[in-house]
Amino acid sequence: MFNSLSDRLTATFKNLRGKGRLTEADVDATVREIRRALLDADVAVPVVREFTGRVRERALGAEVSAALNPSQQIVKIVNEELQEILGGETRRIRLAKNGPTVIMLAGLQGAGKTTLAGKLSKWLKAQGHSPMLVACDLQRPNAVTQLQVVGQRANVPVFAPHPGATSTELDQPAGDPVAVARAGVEEARQKLHDVVIVDTAGRLGVDADMMEQARQIRRAIVPNEVLFVIDSMIGQDAVNTALAFDEGVNFTGIVLSKLDGDARGGAALSVASVTGKPVMFASTGEGLDDFELFHPDRMASRILDMGDMLTLIEQAEKAWDKDEAARMAKKFADQEDFTLEDFLAQMQQIRNMGSMKKMLMMMPGAQNIRQQLEHFDEREIDRVEAIVRSMTPHERLAPKIINGSRRARIARGSGVHVSEVNGLLERFAQAQKMMKKMAQGGMPGMPGMPGMPGAGAGSRKNAKNAPKKKAKSGNPAKAAQERKEMEARRANAAKALPTGAAFGQQGGDFDPSQLNLPKGFDKFLGK
Repeated sequence: MFNSLSDRLTATFKNLRGKGRLTEADVDATVREIRRALLDADVAVPVVREFTGRVRERALGAEVSAALNPSQQIVKIVNEELQEILGGETRRIRLAKNGPTVIMLAGLQGAGKTTLAGKLSKWLKAQGHSPMLVACDLQRPNAVTQLQVVGQRANVPVFAPHPGATSTELDQPAGDPVAVARAGVEEARQKLHDVVIVDTAGRLGVDADMMEQARQIRRAIVPNEVLFVIDSMIGQDAVNTALAFDEGVNFTGIVLSKLDGDARGGAALSVASVTGKPVMFASTGEGLDDFELFHPDRMASRILDMGDMLTLIEQAEKAWDKDEAARMAKKFADQEDFTLEDFLAQMQQIRNMGSMKKMLMMMPGAQNIRQQLEHFDEREIDRVEAIVRSMTPHERLAPKIINGSRRARIARGSGVHVSEVNGLLERFAQAQKMMKKMAQGGMPGMPGMPGMPGAGAGSRKNAKNAPKKKAKSGNPAKAAQERKEMEARRANAAKALPTGAAFGQQGGDFDPSQLNLPKGFDKFLGK
């Protein structure tokens, strides 16, 4: 969504790198580029004017002039101001103290309210709640049926006493949406559902009839939250639409839908700032799981190509199997071989986290490799999994037995070329070596730590740089003299050491058996 804006801002900040101090002309040029980037991203003009004014004022202040790295300080200022126009702090749903929490969805037709009702219900269910959906969109054809299908996919009950319009928008609605909303809340109270999500009707544009109906529903159910669902791809018109709904139903929060689209994303940066209402959720895909709590600080980091590691960690914690992680940790600690069975299990864990492309785009600096990521084929994981599943259990445990005929059989079974099987086995062999090296306490190509297992293996490359030992003299008399001097130095060093200092004793003799040491350990004490 914010790719174009992110590219422009990243390029702008690159011009500041390496400058020891920033002049007023540098600041003005930077602010000018930021203004152009925001306007190109369809951000509302009043928001752009206010944003760039605050950035310029802070950039010319003492916090930049006194900074050790002025360019980084500018990035910090822009990051903080982006967080501010996106809402400042993460806003969560206010739950009712007594009775069910009532959430009303409002917005234009096509913004994605019905699908979002299913996403929100599934998200709430994962949080430990018991939600119920209420179908109050009786104008749009098959809207009630769509909500029932979405509710079934989310495994959430749907209250739909009337079928609504079935063929055209000219059909008379089969019921009163206000009465349906009131009855739905009462039904949830009786069946002990703690959250009620009311899906209301929308129009292709803002009109008086739709707004009056929304106001009547709001008065009838007195919702705890009124969420305004807006299409992130709507552009400059987002501000006018948001202001009209804010005046009509006085919504309490904003939900951005279609945030995974390729539009410029100005709506997200404009609506929160103009209305003063926080962005609470974001819909990032077509699946019911493509839904997340909106964090202004994390979104600002994504826009500035600083990554979103916290969201990535949360997704990993949610999808990762703790038992499998514990099994792999034990195997790693016991220095057991990493097998293709383990590799397959890890692949499945990664698949559970969702789209690889989305995960990689959350890494810092991902904009630099965005073109490669856009051409990344998600089906590559499926092909790798097919190759591994075409092997026998013995082949997965001992891949060294896979000869030419076995590789040909595996390629036929997985529908790939033999070269792809060869490439996978080569990459797996390298990964296996790396895992073994890590388990032994070192990394390939890095010198091991003294006293650590495998310390010498990683330091062979650095043997040339190590100080060379003094060569023995070829003269027997001189060699004997060197031995005597070395023995004398060792004797003097031994006298200088306090007896038993390592065990807190400053003198005298002691019996190692008093320390309850393991058998054979006394040899290390010189006893």
